[in-house]
Amino acid sequence: MPEENITRIQVDGKELILIGTAHVSRQSAEQVKEVIHAERPDSVCIELDAQRYQSVTESTKWKETDIFKVIKDKKASLLLMSLAISSFQNRLADQFGIKPGQEMIQGIESAKETGAELVLADRNIQTTFSRIWGNIGLMGKAQLLTSVFFSIFSKETISEADLEKMKSQDTLNAVLDDFTQAFPRLKKPLIDERDQYLAQKIKQAPGNKVVAVLGAAHVPGITKEIHHEHDLEELSKVPPKSKWPKIIGWSIPLIIISIIAFTFYNNPVAGLEQTLSWVLWNGSLAAIGATVALGHPLAILTAFFAAPISSLNPLMAAGWFSGIVQASIRRPNVGDFETLSKDVFTIKGFWDNKVTRVLLVIVLTNVGSSLGTFIGGADVIRLFFENL
Repeated sequence: MPEENITRIQVDGKELILIGTAHVSRQSAEQVKEVIHAERPDSVCIELDAQRYQSVTESTKWKETDIFKVIKDKKASLLLMSLAISSFQNRLADQFGIKPGQEMIQGIESAKETGAELVLADRNIQTTFSRIWGNIGLMGKAQLLTSVFFSIFSKETISEADLEKMKSQDTLNAVLDDFTQAFPRLKKPLIDERDQYLAQKIKQAPGNKVVAVLGAAHVPGITKEIHHEHDLEELSKVPPKSKWPKIIGWSIPLIIISIIAFTFYNNPVAGLEQTLSWVLWNGSLAAIGATVALGHPLAILTAFFAAPISSLNPLMAAGWFSGIVQASIRRPNVGDFETLSKDVFTIKGFWDNKVTRVLLVIVLTNVGSSLGTFIGGADVIRLFFENL
């Protein structure tokens, strides 16, 4: 058997066989099958966490998604990000006639066929995203969301050279490649920490012979880190949320309410003008956001009336209300979830699908409401000083 892309390591009396794969290569999947059946390992480690394992093995899980639960759990943005990555994968599949992650599926199947214990060796993807999110600042977050959003609608084809380059990356790395170059400090949570996590999980896998199916980009790092001990609990910690967003979130409405109340007390006419400014800026921009998302007229109206109130309570968001109205009137059905992975591949499909329409109504209403809060708040303060 050719040893190309295979790294053998002896650690603590164990034989560890690392297969460096390309996530977009049929040859990698074939090699995974050959190695596992030839080596008959005690354990097979794959570069997936429980969440991604479920999405790989239960491809119809989308059908069971409760859109109202997504809204209630405040996961609309996260689901939209997941769909963006799905769009990237579909573009690969469509152009090259391949299924990204096929080598991981093969690893799962071969482990079952040979009786090896399957080990999900990667860190939880939400933990990785949380550690990335907490490391890029406000402007970085805006840049990341913008780049991911526009990647959904990219018509750019992927060249053979790009495909070869991706053979040294995993799917997550490939999606965030340009952004990682702009923010070098992302390499730590995205690559270095995962190398450490993967190395420790592979080393702890049951049995004396372990095969690990990995993106080729991780093999050098794992080869180095496998000789060291790593604290999985420490690597799995989600960074504590900063207190400042909460402080600012409560300070703005308290300041606005106090200013309007003080103005009303001294000059009711000016106070009324401030109130109208707040309502119109908040309501109008939130309604514009819902309109851009092609929301139902009642969802747009809901955005208008909810935004001025929700902007004064950090525990509420106008998008939740407009999203619930949109989902109630045009509730997504099984067909919408079945075609979801294909619909996100085009602008028309993204806006036509009832699932993504609800998500867009939520997100864009909230964006409009946030803009309205800052502009409306600034106008309230302007009117306050004018009437001192």
